[in-house]
Amino acid sequence: MKKLTEYTFPQDLKNMSIKDMELLSYQIREFLVDKVSKTGGHLASNLGVVELTVALHRVFDTPEDKLIWDVGHQTYVHKILTGRADEFTTLRQFGGMSGFPKVKESPYDVFDTGHSSTSISIAAGIAAARDLAGEKHHVAAIIGDGSLTGGIAYEALNNVGDSHSDMIVILNDNGMSIEPNTGSMPAHLSKLRSSEKYADFKKKLKNTVGRIPAVGDAAVNGLIHIRDTVKYAMLEGALFESLGFKYFGPIDGHNIEELTETLEMVKDLSGPVLVHVVTQKGKGYKNAENNPSKFHGTGPFDPSTGAALGKSKGESYSAVFGNKLSEMAETNDKIVAISAAMLDGTGLGGFAKKYPDRTFDVGIAEGHAVTFAAGMATKGFRPVFAVYSTFLQRGYDQIVEDVCLQNLPVIFGIDRAGIVGADGETHHGIFDISYLNHIPNMTILAPADADELEMMMEYAMTLDGPCSIRYPRGVVHKLNMTSEINGSLTLKEGTDVEIWSVGTMLETSLNVAEKLNEKGISAGVVNARILKPLDINELKKSAERTKLIVTVEDNVISGGFGQEAAAVLSDDDVRILNLGWPDTFIEHGTTAELYDKFGLDADSITERICDYIEKQT
Repeated sequence: MKKLTEYTFPQDLKNMSIKDMELLSYQIREFLVDKVSKTGGHLASNLGVVELTVALHRVFDTPEDKLIWDVGHQTYVHKILTGRADEFTTLRQFGGMSGFPKVKESPYDVFDTGHSSTSISIAAGIAAARDLAGEKHHVAAIIGDGSLTGGIAYEALNNVGDSHSDMIVILNDNGMSIEPNTGSMPAHLSKLRSSEKYADFKKKLKNTVGRIPAVGDAAVNGLIHIRDTVKYAMLEGALFESLGFKYFGPIDGHNIEELTETLEMVKDLSGPVLVHVVTQKGKGYKNAENNPSKFHGTGPFDPSTGAALGKSKGESYSAVFGNKLSEMAETNDKIVAISAAMLDGTGLGGFAKKYPDRTFDVGIAEGHAVTFAAGMATKGFRPVFAVYSTFLQRGYDQIVEDVCLQNLPVIFGIDRAGIVGADGETHHGIFDISYLNHIPNMTILAPADADELEMMMEYAMTLDGPCSIRYPRGVVHKLNMTSEINGSLTLKEGTDVEIWSVGTMLETSLNVAEKLNEKGISAGVVNARILKPLDINELKKSAERTKLIVTVEDNVISGGFGQEAAAVLSDDDVRILNLGWPDTFIEHGTTAELYDKFGLDADSITERICDYIEKQT
C-alpha cells in the first residue's frame, strides 16, 4: 500500500473500492497517532472522524463543493486527504501547518474556524451567495453534538429550515465536546442513538427495497414517507424534521459503505438536509478511546503507553484558581461555579466533585453563561464564571448589558489570558483588557504569580460589582507577591525609567530592569495589579520620579493598559513607551518563539528601551 504522502488526494479516493477506503482509514489512524505523538495536537476528535472524512471527500467534489468544519480541530484527516500529509511534521509548530482550517493554507479550507457552533451559519451564507451567483456546487457543514449546545447553531438551524436552501448539515455525534456533553439536546441525541425500534425498522425497509428489481421514483417517495411517519411515531418527535430539515440517521459513522451510500443519496436532494452520524471519539487508539478527554488536546506523548512526554512540572494557574475557589466555598455557601463545557480545562473539576449542587456546566454557551450568572447574582449568590479569554469574547454583549449595566457581583476567572501557543490566532487571549477596559463598573485584576491570584480572588469577593481576574496558561510563577491588594505595588524606583508591568509579564520586567541597570540606566519596576480602576495616584508619582514610563502587557497595545496610562499622563512632563502585542492576529508557535518574534522577551524589551532612550537624547 502506498504511503499517505504518495497519493494524489482527494482525486485518488474516487477510484478506491470500499475495501481500499477501509484499509486507508487504518493507515490514517496509524499516521495520526505517530505524528501527533511527536508534535502534540487534537487527537481524539480526529481519530473519530476518519471514515466520515474519507466518505465526504469521496462523494463531494472538493474544493468546488464546500465543506465547512465546525471548530476545526478535527480537520487533520481533511488535511491529509487534501494533499498535506507531508506537512504534518510541522503541525502547530512555529511557521508550520496550523491545527485548524486556514484559507491561506489551502483552497480546500473554506473558512478559518476555531470557535464552536458557527459552521451552519457559515454554510448558510455560502449557500445563499451561491444561489445569488447562479452557481451549482454543494455546501455541507460538519458540526459536532457538543457544538449544538451553542446558541448560534440554533439561530442558524432556524434560519436555514425556513429558507429552504439547498445545503447539508452533517451532525457528528460522539457524545462529547472536550468533556461529556450536558443539556437536553445531548439527551435528545442519545435517545435517537439508542432507538433500536427505529433502527431495526430502517434496516428492514432498506432490505425490502433492495430486493425489488426496479423501483420507480413514486414508490421510493412513498417508502420515504412511510419511513418518516414511522420515525415520528417511534422517536417521540423528530426535532430536526420539525425545523424544516430532511433527517437521515442515525447511521454508523465508521461504516464507509453506509456513509458513502447515504451521502450520495442526500447530496442532490432539494432543501436543507441533516445527516446524523454516530462516531466514537478516539476510535482505533485504545488510550484515546478509554480517555478521550485527555487526548482531546495533548502535548507530545509515548504512543505505546499514552504517557505525556516533557510535561511541565508544577501547578497550573487553572489548578490554583480551582483549588482556591473550593477553599473559599467552604466558608461561603453563596459561591457557585459556572463553566461553558470546560470544567476540567478551567480547573473546576475538583469544585464540581466537592460541590455538585453549586456547579453549573451550561454547555458551549458563553453568552448564556454570563447572563445565567447575572440572574444568580440578583438573588444574593456569588457566581464565578471560569472561562478562556478567547471564549469570553462571545459573551461581550451580555457582560455589558446583563452584568455591568446592573453592577452585579459576577466574578470572571479569565483563564488563558495572553499568548497560549500552538492553537494560534483563534485561541490567543490578547484582547480581554481592551474589550473590558471601557465598560463601566468593571474591575480588572492581573496577578503576577500564584499568591496574588489567590489574594485577588479573596479581594474580588469583597467587591459589590463585577470583577475580572486574568491569568495565563501554564505553570504558576512564584515571585512572593504577598502584599495586600489595594493598588499598584512599586517594587523598585528608577530615575531614568520605570516599567509598569501587567500580570505575569512581571518576571520579564524585573529581568529587563536588571539588564538596564547593568548598562547604567536607573530602572524601576511597578506591578500594576489593578488595571481598572487605574491607580492614578501612583502613576502620577511614578511620572514625577522618572523621565520615562514603559508599560509591558500580554495584551494588544490598542485599547490596553498602556494606552489608558498614557491618556492619564498626557498632560504630564513624562515620555511613555507602550509595549504589547501589535495590531495584528498572532500566529501559532511556542510562547518563547512568539515573544522573541514580536520583541516581548527580556532581551528585546531591553534593547527597545535603550533605543528609545537613545533617540530621545
